[in-house]
Amino acid sequence: MTLFGDGLDAAVQKAFTRPAPKSAGAQMRYLVKQLKGTKAVAQMLRVSQRTVERYVKDQIKKPRPDLAARLEREVKARWQPQIRAKAREKAATTGGIVIDTRARIGYTAPIGSTDEDRLRHLTVALPPRHAARLFEAQEQGATEQRLKEIAAEALKEVYFQDGGRRAGSLEEVRFTDIEHLEFDL
Repeated sequence: MTLFGDGLDAAVQKAFTRPAPKSAGAQMRYLVKQLKGTKAVAQMLRVSQRTVERYVKDQIKKPRPDLAARLEREVKARWQPQIRAKAREKAATTGGIVIDTRARIGYTAPIGSTDEDRLRHLTVALPPRHAARLFEAQEQGATEQRLKEIAAEALKEVYFQDGGRRAGSLEEVRFTDIEHLEFDL
């Protein structure tokens, strides 16, 4: 489970106009339609082709917990791609993204300042350029650590430096011990 990647995906999923299929049969039928065949779905979900066919015909109704999780993840990853793209585009160009976090945040600054890490609960609206950086990095397959660094740089600029109006000598923001993280578009 990736905290930042899943958080960004959850934020985009809030923009969906229709709910994703809930039952195992409906989810299988959707994946079969998307991947154009039961064989591809079977390979992706690591089950037999016959098992997929039985779910499609509603001969099996309740999947094992691990299969149910894989099935839901794959459906949500493919559900409403145009709506997902529009939501990302809007956040990256005009809307920005809101980050709500409770984490240990500190910074590196010149001697004489109180730069000790402390637990903070922040809800900060990040401008579109930061949303664009986060989504672009996610699409390029950035690691969880890289997404955390991008978010820390955004918090440094928006929260600590207030867009250049204060704390100009701030060097680096440390973003650790994350208890809660949520994104909203």
